[in-house]
Amino acid sequence: MFSKILIANRGEIAVRVIRACRELGITSVAVYSELDRNALHVRLADEAYALGGETAADSYLNTSAILDAIEKSGAEAVHPGYGFYSENADFARAITERGVTFIGPPPEAIEVMGDKAAARQLMAESGVPVLPGFDKEGASDSELTAAAAKVGFPLLIKAVAGGGGKGMRVVNGAEEFDEALAAARREASNAFGDDRVLLERYLATARHVEVQVFADNHGNAVHLFERDCSVQRRHQKIIEEAPAPGLDEATRDAFGHAAVQAAKAIDYRGAGTVEFLYAPPAADSDVDGGQFFFMEMNTRLQVEHPVTEMITGEDLVAWQLSVAAGEPLPKQQDQIQRHGAAMEVRLYAENPEQGFLPSSGLLRHLRWPHAQSRVDAGYEQGDRVDEHYDPMIAKLVTWGETRDEAADLQVAALDAFRIEGLGHNVDFLSAIMIKKLNFEQGIM
Repeated sequence: MFSKILIANRGEIAVRVIRACRELGITSVAVYSELDRNALHVRLADEAYALGGETAADSYLNTSAILDAIEKSGAEAVHPGYGFYSENADFARAITERGVTFIGPPPEAIEVMGDKAAARQLMAESGVPVLPGFDKEGASDSELTAAAAKVGFPLLIKAVAGGGGKGMRVVNGAEEFDEALAAARREASNAFGDDRVLLERYLATARHVEVQVFADNHGNAVHLFERDCSVQRRHQKIIEEAPAPGLDEATRDAFGHAAVQAAKAIDYRGAGTVEFLYAPPAADSDVDGGQFFFMEMNTRLQVEHPVTEMITGEDLVAWQLSVAAGEPLPKQQDQIQRHGAAMEVRLYAENPEQGFLPSSGLLRHLRWPHAQSRVDAGYEQGDRVDEHYDPMIAKLVTWGETRDEAADLQVAALDAFRIEGLGHNVDFLSAIMIKKLNFEQGIM
């Protein structure tokens, strides 16, 4: 195992990794921008190094500054967290070329899965189900227009280098296609410097189900069951839960098998998430399970990994560190068990009543909920949330013997939150949870 790890990130994920290091007796190294000089992750780490600059581009995305911090600290490995450099193959190579371990997959796996068209093609070749679509490399507008008629409507235009909902447009008919294509290309170019797009059939009522996978350097690959992330706003997840509700065991097993198959197809290492669209069977159908299709693979730890930890009892960050150190997976597939149900919501500094504009300011008062919930936070009372960074303050996770119990605890926990000093989405999250539960219980 490593003796010293640098965390190339900030906020709650940096805090999460630092705490895992502490439990394993590993020295943790934080990096920080000028605005984060007194941040929680800096206060908790054993060592901390300044990156300079205030914005992310000038600090957490400054490769030379991070490499300098690695050299000064003598860190043996780097954990990228999520966001920033977590899915950047060039950064992973820059780390490994200096003899430092990148706690993540091989750069080649990052590159393949970062290209949505290449990933889709590889999955199809490997027997993982994909949606009907068109993914020709460098296709022209005229080729895409002709292909759209064959794919059929509604369809989804998706940025090849995309993520986070950017460069995506739903097209309901041929008359909308040209305008939507231009908008998707423009947005993809601005966000990723790459205007390539692909087409996929759009499933309007599909659920978003993802599977947590892990692979080591010894030929082992497993899944740790699935999560449902169907409640979203503009392709951004709001409520995440595990296991996915309403799946029969055969469908659940098929999800897991396909996800492991996807990981093996790219010779994966470490933690990853294979995301699927799931179309449940019609209410009047005599078929037990619905259809699912590969959507993408996130080659990193996910924001919602705590719900998987809660139902399995496993520490996924500890697994990451172990696998990166060359050790075999802590457990084989038949040893991984699930119990109960877990739900997570993301607490943001934002103003839902003003179009979800980010909020910033001093957290004058911050009271976390009852002990029956898990809070993964990047801030404490008295800290400042700055507009230059992602506005997520914390993640709230609840677990229960049943899904209903986990949901009731989530509602109670949100009600117990107290935050003063800036705008936040607690009331919005509470309303969404209550509306979701009422809908599922047939009240609405």
